[in-house]
Amino acid sequence: MNLYLLRPRGFCAGVVRAIKTVEKALDIWGEPIYVKHEIVHNKHVVNALKEKGAIFIEDLNEVPIGEKLIYSAHGVTPEIRELAKKRNLLEIDATCGLVTKIHSAVKRFSKKGYKIVLIGKKKHVEIIGISKEAEKDTTIVEKVEDIKALNFKNDQKLFYITQTTLSIDDVKDIILALKEKFPNIETLPSSSICYATTNRQMALKEITKNVDLVLVVGDPTSSNSNRLKELAKKRVKKAYLINSEDEIDINSLKGVKNIVMTAGASTPENIVKKCIDKLIKFGLKNVKEVIYKDEDVVFELPKEVNEVLTK
Repeated sequence: MNLYLLRPRGFCAGVVRAIKTVEKALDIWGEPIYVKHEIVHNKHVVNALKEKGAIFIEDLNEVPIGEKLIYSAHGVTPEIRELAKKRNLLEIDATCGLVTKIHSAVKRFSKKGYKIVLIGKKKHVEIIGISKEAEKDTTIVEKVEDIKALNFKNDQKLFYITQTTLSIDDVKDIILALKEKFPNIETLPSSSICYATTNRQMALKEITKNVDLVLVVGDPTSSNSNRLKELAKKRVKKAYLINSEDEIDINSLKGVKNIVMTAGASTPENIVKKCIDKLIKFGLKNVKEVIYKDEDVVFELPKEVNEVLTK
């Protein structure tokens, strides 16, 4: 068996920033450090941070008054920020900068009188946070079929924007349908789909010829990991999302010669290595890294953390 290991894979800049934020906060203030929602959608990462003293919560009433609270990479609603201030919490914002950009755009265009079409998964925490920035003006669209139900006045100014972790192919179809129905709808100059999401999907598209199996290493709750699996399933007969080496089934390797492996943007590299080691035990002979593009994006830590570190 041959394994083609795609690069880029695994952690993106936003995930690195979010994890480092929790780690540095623990170094500075000690435990406990409270985190709203899972810092990123990966159980391996979350469990490792729990062991270091992070406490992950959904209800802010679980956080004692005056404590430190980190917002996850996915962002939060304005209501959460208001409640945190009322409880006198030290807010440390680990929201990915690309997500923050969408929050800002939705607020800005809503104030200008636009109705917002937000493309994304309604139940995803990122979309929940963004939509609450202008709830009365925002309609969430998940698929092309949803556009048929959209009804705006002819003179209504319209703006669309997307969740950062979607399939670039699916979004393309939705946007085409939107523009066909509403030719004057506006958006930002550049795509709001995350660069890392795009790069991982494009890398996978480049190398699905003569491939028998695709393994996407990622958490089942990870949106971008699931989009990678869906993309792979459109191109090869067998494609699986696995969260650890224990989920590699030897029966799925029967008759397989060429395997492609990639990893979602919140997947630790050590989990990828464990998966490769398991494949070696099952008869893998050759491992070749295939480079689509190198990523050199770095996001600064939140100012609340940086200010302490630079004193």
